[in-house]
Amino acid sequence: MFTRIFGKPKQEGNALATLDKLNETLEMLEKKEKVLLKKASQEVEKAREFARGGNKRAALQCLKRKKLYEQQVEQLGNFQLRIHDQMIMLEGAKATTETVDALRTGAAAMKAMQKATNIDDVDKTMDEINEQTENMKQIQEALSTPIGSAADFDEVSSHGWIF
Repeated sequence: MFTRIFGKPKQEGNALATLDKLNETLEMLEKKEKVLLKKASQEVEKAREFARGGNKRAALQCLKRKKLYEQQVEQLGNFQLRIHDQMIMLEGAKATTETVDALRTGAAAMKAMQKATNIDDVDKTMDEINEQTENMKQIQEALSTPIGSAADFDEVSSHGWIF
């Protein structure tokens, strides 16, 4: 119902909104990655302190948490790669859609021009051009024909008489 009244939403607007959302998600993942890297380095520092204090069990717990943080960082890196891949695919699809739309517009314009130009009209126009060209040749021929004494001289010289 609404699409009949307001028309379909523009694909380009949707693509741009989606690209913006993907960029926001990418930034959020990068921030999370920084936080997790910071936590992992803090766990290493804690582990060193516990090891200096002789508490090996607590130091091992810190290193296990560090490993968990690093696994999450790796997972976030994979998510970021997927988002980059999706962005590239979306940008490519957008370019393809724009190209197809441009080609479709060109084809429609050519079709409209072809409808406006009928083959019978072209033949008629060509006949008119040929007729006018023939008329012009006759006029030029008539104008180039010598008259008066020049016509007599031309006729005598064509018979080979010399005065």
